Amino acid sequence: MIIQSAWQKSFEFYKKTVVVQASEATLTSDAGLLPIRQFDEQIGITEQFANALTDLRYLPSVVHSLREMVRMRIYGILADYPDQNDHDVLRSDPVFKLIAGKSLDSDDLASQPTLSRFENSIDVKSLLRLRDVLIDQFIDSFEKPPTRITLDIDPFDDPTHGQQQLTFFHGYYNQYQYLPRAITCAENDLVVMICLLFGTAHPALGADDDLEYLVGRLREAFPGVRVILRADSGFGVPAMYDSCEGLEIDYTIGIGMNATLKKRSDALLQRLVEQFDATGEPQRDFCAFWYKAASWPAARWAVVKCEVNRQGTNRRAIVTNRPGAFVLPGATYDEYADRGESENRNKELKCGLQADRLSDSRYMANLFRLYMHTAAFNLLARLRRMAADPPPAPQYDDVPAEALGGHLRRTYHNRRRRHDPLGEGQPNTWRTRLIKVAARITETTRRVVVELSGSWPYLDYYRRLSDQVLAFSAPACDSG
Repeated sequence: MIIQSAWQKSFEFYKKTVVVQASEATLTSDAGLLPIRQFDEQIGITEQFANALTDLRYLPSVVHSLREMVRMRIYGILADYPDQNDHDVLRSDPVFKLIAGKSLDSDDLASQPTLSRFENSIDVKSLLRLRDVLIDQFIDSFEKPPTRITLDIDPFDDPTHGQQQLTFFHGYYNQYQYLPRAITCAENDLVVMICLLFGTAHPALGADDDLEYLVGRLREAFPGVRVILRADSGFGVPAMYDSCEGLEIDYTIGIGMNATLKKRSDALLQRLVEQFDATGEPQRDFCAFWYKAASWPAARWAVVKCEVNRQGTNRRAIVTNRPGAFVLPGATYDEYADRGESENRNKELKCGLQADRLSDSRYMANLFRLYMHTAAFNLLARLRRMAADPPPAPQYDDVPAEALGGHLRRTYHNRRRRHDPLGEGQPNTWRTRLIKVAARITETTRRVVVELSGSWPYLDYYRRLSDQVLAFSAPACDSG
């Protein structure tokens, strides 16, 4: 354990001298991880994650188990410690010892060199098992078999700053990078699949194979489930269309505007321009038609959105096989636009949980790190969903909150964020309102006592979440 030598500092900004000195008590700054660890114990995310790994070490000489190191890294990511180097200090922290299943007076946890060897020892079979662990945990997250699952697939850039394997310079992003790609679920916000593409890869590289494997697993667990896929124009390639149609998936995929799409929608855009000139009110409408690109074997249904406002004109297009698109093209497009929420999940993973810190030299080790960041995200996403306490839904002509649009939608979501900061909270919100709290920890023969400050302004959040976690029972979904 790291013991700070005695010291004292005095500040004179107050009418009395303010004296700051080190305490001999066993203190931590991350006591909010404890209810998260209890929730994890009930749903088994880190347990299943560690069990998927192959331990190639000589077991009689092992000091730090894979489970201990997995929990160190995943909980470190949640608490804003994304690097191995952080654990050279955290290895003596009392909360991290408790999380790892150690007593407070036990030897320190794994050091940075040990964690580095751990991450670089992961083999391909372990990574393939982690892929199945993500899918298994996603399937188990449903309280009852779903009738539909909406999947969003999207990549995000992951800048690198060293000599990592398979990083290349990407001209669009103007940086050396990896290109992670996530498949997320719109119904529960979980990341269902994750992969790490090389820096200049096409976003759709191998996506058809991933989709085939995932859909097979989902239909095995939930026979008859309707699978819906949404993706931006980067995935508008023949292999993706063929895969979706072969798998009988309902898809909506963006497509870049070209001369043919513009020509087919020119009449609608001109009418909207005339209406805007006459009324001064923003105009928005849709047209739909059969469209065949040169590389396609047959025509597919295209929907074009046309907008005119003070900023000018705007056109966007999608290709879809959704049955409702033939009757309500506008509603189909708006449902596709909701995939913007999946970009928020990617932002939380990349920025909030710092999945852009893939600094190992080996590609396989960085893919493993991406899996650990994903496990931290899914743990938080499931906890956030369990803890959610939304305000009563407003009544606007009997329209449910999920169907609100425009100003009413923004008003409701702003009201919910104020009322329910944890249920709507980004990772940084969870840190400031729950995780980052000082506590004094003492251990006796019979128990461990964690003392929080009674004047902590967010103590009610901690107490309420702890009650919810203790009352929670993991869903037992009948997938047969």
